[in-house]
Amino acid sequence: MPSACWERAGDTNTLVFCQVHPVDMALTRFERFQAWILRTFKKVLLVLYQLLASRPSDGSSKKLAPITNPLLMVSGIQLAQKIRLREVTCVEVVQAYIDRIEEVNPLINAIVKDRFSAALQEAAQVDRLIDEEEGGEDVLKDRLPLLGVPFTVKAAFALQGMPYSAGLVSRKGVISGVDAPPLALLKRAGAIPLGITNCSELCMWFESHNRLFGITRNPYDMDRIVGGSTGGEACILASGGSVIGVGSDIGGSIRMPAFFNGIFGHKTSPGIVSNDGQFPPSSGLEDDYLSTGPMCRYAEDLLPMLQIMAGPNAQRLSLSSEVDLRKLRFFSVPHDGGSVLVSPVDRELLQIQRRVVEHLEADLGVKVQELRFPQLKYSFQIWSTFMNLPDKDGKPPTPFVDHMADHGKKVWPLWEMVKSFLGLSSHTVAAIGLALMEMVESSEPDPFILKQKEEFQKELEEVLGTDGVLLYPSHPLIAPKHHHPIFTPFNFAYTGIFNILGLPVTQCPLGLSQGGLPLGVQVVSGKYLDRQTLATALYLEKAFGGWRDPGSSS
Repeated sequence: MPSACWERAGDTNTLVFCQVHPVDMALTRFERFQAWILRTFKKVLLVLYQLLASRPSDGSSKKLAPITNPLLMVSGIQLAQKIRLREVTCVEVVQAYIDRIEEVNPLINAIVKDRFSAALQEAAQVDRLIDEEEGGEDVLKDRLPLLGVPFTVKAAFALQGMPYSAGLVSRKGVISGVDAPPLALLKRAGAIPLGITNCSELCMWFESHNRLFGITRNPYDMDRIVGGSTGGEACILASGGSVIGVGSDIGGSIRMPAFFNGIFGHKTSPGIVSNDGQFPPSSGLEDDYLSTGPMCRYAEDLLPMLQIMAGPNAQRLSLSSEVDLRKLRFFSVPHDGGSVLVSPVDRELLQIQRRVVEHLEADLGVKVQELRFPQLKYSFQIWSTFMNLPDKDGKPPTPFVDHMADHGKKVWPLWEMVKSFLGLSSHTVAAIGLALMEMVESSEPDPFILKQKEEFQKELEEVLGTDGVLLYPSHPLIAPKHHHPIFTPFNFAYTGIFNILGLPVTQCPLGLSQGGLPLGVQVVSGKYLDRQTLATALYLEKAFGGWRDPGSSS
């Protein structure tokens, strides 16, 4: 039987939950050997990558123009108020965003299909409604809190009249006839969709690249990735081409793009916002781990967006309850403890998280406890194991290769890889690689990994309680270069672990690195305590400046 204890490590402020397990002891030497093999293999791959990627990309020498229209520099909530008070017309707001998209999108390739003409017509209807409204601004705010606010949405969501492809070539001609439930609720609140944004093929990779729409470039450095799968969405928000947006997250697909693009993104508590109306649809236990949530440049938009998107489920979150940060308990975990599968955390990310800790302690008078959880080094294995478990009726999740076929001709991963080398495949290397991994995965879950997850879940929930907030790195690396994730495929474990734990997480920007790329941190709380991470996001925005205009940043 394993034994467990709490002990202090290093300085007296660090608590480590220690678990001695016979398997751990037996594998120590093997794990060291495995780590050496993996490090050597990665070095070889990275050298090859540098040789192959020595030529700059099409956009490497280009930079976004700074935002000049002041309408693009206010939050969605403030825009709605300005429109209701007739300080600006809705047509002016929508046109400002259309102009910005037309300016930046040729460089970043974030919007893959627009609906500008329809959006301008809807904006004109909003202006007429305001002119005819006799109840005043308060009535409109109550009934239509996002009246006239433009938004964009990931191409994996059903948006009426728009392509519904998730980047799959075979779905090129599929047009949605309905709105996904969260989008319908946003439209009902008065928001106006401008278009759909790029994603990774079938939403299962952390670079937004597919054979249908191409690759999306980071607005801070166009040789860098935007993350995935909601990468186009985060990119257009960061570029000033949208003010609020919608994404989905099953392994970090909101939080990684939000981190790489320096914006806010929220992974909601499970079961709060509907996941219906997305492709590919959930199967097995996937719906338990998938979260649909808001993304935005300004933290004050997160809570009202979540309130609207959750519909009647919003009451389960008590979002109107005030949060006093001084009464919360804060914790910081600087890294995963050294997984052999995952890159070490970048020094600048460790430093910025430490600065957050210091600021919280100095400004709020709280004591931030640093923790270590040994189970975190198994984050990828935990995520992978639980994603592959059958549902309560014993039905396993749909194989990824079946989604690639989408009810059409069977896809053979090995043949697709050969075709890919010849430039003939309609699938990305990342998607083909995932299908190949499926072929060798064990169908039986490892009891040791199941145990690690259950113990970690219990320990973390005990630590957080109802008033705990945890800081954890968003990703081990600052926005990598294009295609680099192929050589570090398990780095998403830093976000994926919280999908399996079912905890709410808000991704918060924390300024820029020495190289001008976004920094950030994940803020985690107990289940259904989303309001605590959202309140912390507001605080960190004021303390660290929030989103930065990539056209003006150096």
